[in-house]
Amino acid sequence: MIIKTNGTADQSLLGKSSPYCGIYNPDLLFPIPRQEKRDELGMALNNLPFVGLDIWTAFEVSWLNLKGKPVVAIAEFAFPADSEYLIESKSFKLYLNSFNGTRFNSTEDVISTWIKDLSNACGEAVSIDLRSLDYDESLIANLPGMNLDNLDIEITDYQLNKQLLKIDKSKEIVSETLNSHLLKSNCLVTGQPDWGSVVIRYEGPLINHEALLRYLISFREHNEFHEQCVERIFTDIMNICSPEKLTVYARYVRRGGLDINPYRSNFEEEFDISRTIRQ
Repeated sequence: MIIKTNGTADQSLLGKSSPYCGIYNPDLLFPIPRQEKRDELGMALNNLPFVGLDIWTAFEVSWLNLKGKPVVAIAEFAFPADSEYLIESKSFKLYLNSFNGTRFNSTEDVISTWIKDLSNACGEAVSIDLRSLDYDESLIANLPGMNLDNLDIEITDYQLNKQLLKIDKSKEIVSETLNSHLLKSNCLVTGQPDWGSVVIRYEGPLINHEALLRYLISFREHNEFHEQCVERIFTDIMNICSPEKLTVYARYVRRGGLDINPYRSNFEEEFDISRTIRQ
């Protein structure tokens, strides 16, 4: 039985030595309440300013069939942004590893087990897409929109600073999609780097592109989970630039066989989730 508490990330196994477990064990999952970080951003419980998903891609999933033969696949898990809990990443990896030495009647049994355990852990229904290892080039794509990374800007400080954001002097009302591969944050517990790419789609006063890129780069020394970084970007842009519509979507480079790709939007319930070349 998965025990949900008000535990924080530093109470999990993240950054700590942990034994390998190859026998199915749902108790390895470590849920963390989302609300503490949302309180920092002024988000009221049950009144979120966005919809969205946390999309995890697991590249190292395996289990045994009834004859003991290993099965391997790639799994994509979608956690609703309005779930009460997020899943700490190392605990998710350990949980998936616990399938490696466990026999299941069928692939359908594996998927139904994942759905039951993960939905119980996060507090909302989780959806799963299981894929074979056959290469499908349609799953890899460039990010939509205009890339900001070639802007010739000078950076002197890498501390998170939302005040770097500003509206362009023209105050023109626009609808545009922008992207950058220069997003980097650090794990909240271990301080290890998390490399990511981000898409920002909005309608409203023109956001100064150089200011936006400086703001994104200011996450470089910031310690926070992927999901929390995306919600912070969404909130900061909304509060300072006041777009009528906004989507923020990040694709992070995998670590430990998992990548995490959160998106938050106040006008799009679905978003193109193709992987980038870094994933």
